[in-house]
Amino acid sequence: MPFVAPQRVIDVSVPNGVGQHVYPGDPEPRIESVRRIADGDPCNLSLLHMGSHTGTHVDAPYHFLADGPRLGEVPLDRMVGACVVADLRGRRAIDAAALRGVETAPGDILVCLTDNSARWSAPEFQRDFTFITRDAADVLVERGVRAVGMDYLSIEEFGSPDFPVHHRLLGPGCS
Repeated sequence: MPFVAPQRVIDVSVPNGVGQHVYPGDPEPRIESVRRIADGDPCNLSLLHMGSHTGTHVDAPYHFLADGPRLGEVPLDRMVGACVVADLRGRRAIDAAALRGVETAPGDILVCLTDNSARWSAPEFQRDFTFITRDAADVLVERGVRAVGMDYLSIEEFGSPDFPVHHRLLGPGCS
């Protein structure tokens, strides 16, 4: 039997809760207690109210494509698995030039480590977050990357009127 090295699973999600960053216009998270052991109930139960793009989340194609698959229709293996982590800190934008030094193969998951990771500790949403440019999205689609992970609430430049990066990545099914 061949030796298989153990793989590490690294949780890069941010905790959801009251007061966390939300994209302007999105609903603020609320947590309501429904049942409490301290009140004599047999269990603790909470009701969560939040937008589907709160904290760590996945954009299904339906997010920007009227006929695109919804999240429950996207196979989980598109978003789970080994990944390439690209250290892209120190950049305001991730463009095609920034990706030249990042080796990916068709089917890879790319996780972008940017200065955004430090933005979560700020007291409110940060509009000047690092984003992916349209030419970088073109490169990722051409390479056949199956999913892209960012370390903040959006991959698109803040204030984009037409969201070309979302459309480019979600169109061919990149999550």
